[in-house]
Formats: sequence, structure tokens, C-alpha cells
Amino acid sequence: MSAAPTAHPPVAHGKIGVLLVNLGTPEGTSYWPMRRYLAEFLSDRRVIETPRALWLPLLHMVILTTRPARKGKDYAAIWNKARDEGPLKTVTRSQAEKLEQKIASGEFGPGGERIVVDWAMRYGAPSMASRIEALQAQGCDRLLVVPLYPQYCAATSATVADCAFDALKRLRWQPALRIAAPFYDRPAYIEALADSLRSGLAGLAFAPDKIVVSWHGIPQDYFDKGDPYYCHCAKTTRLLGEATGLGEKMIMTFQSRFGPKEWLKPYTIETMKELPGKGVKKIAVIAPGFFADCLETLEELGVENRHAFLGAGGEDFALLPCLNDSIGGMDVIADVVRTEAAGWI
Repeated sequence: MSAAPTAHPPVAHGKIGVLLVNLGTPEGTSYWPMRRYLAEFLSDRRVIETPRALWLPLLHMVILTTRPARKGKDYAAIWNKARDEGPLKTVTRSQAEKLEQKIASGEFGPGGERIVVDWAMRYGAPSMASRIEALQAQGCDRLLVVPLYPQYCAATSATVADCAFDALKRLRWQPALRIAAPFYDRPAYIEALADSLRSGLAGLAFAPDKIVVSWHGIPQDYFDKGDPYYCHCAKTTRLLGEATGLGEKMIMTFQSRFGPKEWLKPYTIETMKELPGKGVKKIAVIAPGFFADCLETLEELGVENRHAFLGAGGEDFALLPCLNDSIGGMDVIADVVRTEAAGWI
């Protein structure tokens, strides 16, 4: 006999939703898709903390009239033409699919069959709100959101949480919510980075003089206000150096500076121009803060910074891949999900 009263609407329940979230990508490389994406991204108060009265006129009257075309060309150079999408979307989808495979194989043990995996972009499509609603429709009354940012930053990790909370505001029956913690010092993450670095270096035709560890930068005043991002980056760099024995060869730098403010230093692009003059002619570059290759790794590091280094007299430059959906990368994601869903599975 059913416990539900007659005519009770069907209700799916008892599932655990896992939502992998990365930054985002435009839907195309032409002007209007780029403009829509940049407008959403650069309108986020967590990303740009400049007072709205000053920032919004500058954004809409200057930046969004010139930047979409320029950045569109950069995206076009790395675009996944087979799928007609940015590489970040391709990799994040694959990460979700491979996590599903791990769960289906029984790797998560009893209770793992209750997990439903999905993925979203913080900016652009698929939106977090749409995927949260889809997970709830499948019976997920518990939701684990996993920002794929190992190091916490208000402009990345916190804005994912903001978006999740905003989505839940519109739901009558809200799932219980957990936001995965940053995993910058988790042994599984450090081990995967170390294995990836050793493997990448072994495949090079040259021995690098230095290893440049490049992180996405943030304005210096964000750090001064209490953002722990710099400290997380520094600890990951130190732990990676200890794990590989290559700490003395590592140089920690910060890339992707935007606007006139002072950002965390040293700047990656300036370091590239200076190293050859200091006798550093051969380098390998890694970007551990990016869990998937994207514009900032493939184009900014792989093209712009390569040209800066070689143009300054460098001889050999190698950009090593991010963890992406590699075996090691997927082991990290599975480790985070297993830990953060403890007590639910």
C-alpha cells in the first residue's frame, strides 16, 4: 500500500546531486556572443569591486565595445571546432562523464548509485540555475556543488556559492546544500600535480633551467582586504616543490592582469621578458590553479607568453597541460566528492 495519499503528485527524491562548476566560456567567438559573456562576467561584483557608478559606464561604453572583438580572436585560435565550443566546456563535460563512469564502476561503494552528476558554467551555458533545477527534478534532495578551483578566491569560489544560493531562492523545495572546500593542499591534488609535472618534464626534448608556476592573478587590494588566494597558491607551490624535489627550480608568478590596478606580483609576462637576460634560456610552464586548459593557458601562456620569452632571447619554452580529465585529475575530483559527500553516501 502506498504511503502517499490519493492524487498526491509524483515526487522524485532520495538522490544526491553533484554539480561540477567551472568559470565559463562564450557561446561563440563573434562579437555578440563574446559581448554577452564578458558582460555577465565583468558585471559580477565579486569579480570587479570598483563602485558601480564608476565601473558600469566604463564597462558598457568602452570595454564592451572594444574587448569582445579582440578576445574573440584569441578564443578562435583555441576553439574546439568539432563541437563548436570553448575547450573549457569540452573538458568540464568530460570530467562529469568520467566521474559518472567511476560511480557506475562501484568505486564509491554502497550508496554510490544514488549520486547524479552534472556540470555547469558559472558564466554562460549551461547555467548553474538550470542544472540545479534539473538535478532536483531527478530527485536530488541533497546537492554538492564542486567549484573546480583548488585555491579559494572570492572572485571564483565565492561567486559560485553566490550563484547556487540565488538559484535555491527560486525553489519551493530546496535541496540540502554543500559547497566543496578548496583543495589546494589535499594530498590527492598534490600527488596528481607532481605526477603530471614529472611526466611532462620527462617528455621534453630539453632540460628546463627553471619551472615557472603561473597563477591567475588578483588585484593586490583584494589580498589586502583578506582574500586567502595568494597564501593558497604559495602553499600549493611549496608542496609541489617538496613532492617533486624541484622547489629550487620553481618561480611563482601571476598572469592575466586586467586594468590599471596593481595586481599580485611578480607578473608572468614581465618574468618571461626578464628571464633570458638572467641566463635562463629554457623553461617549462605549469598553471596548477587551472583544473582545465582554457584561454588563459592555451592562448595567454602558450602563445603570448611564449612569444615574450623567445623574443627576449629564450631558447626553449614548454607549456605543460593542466590536469584536465586525466586519470590523475579524475582521481582528485573523485577524492573531493567522496570527502565532501561524507555522511550522505
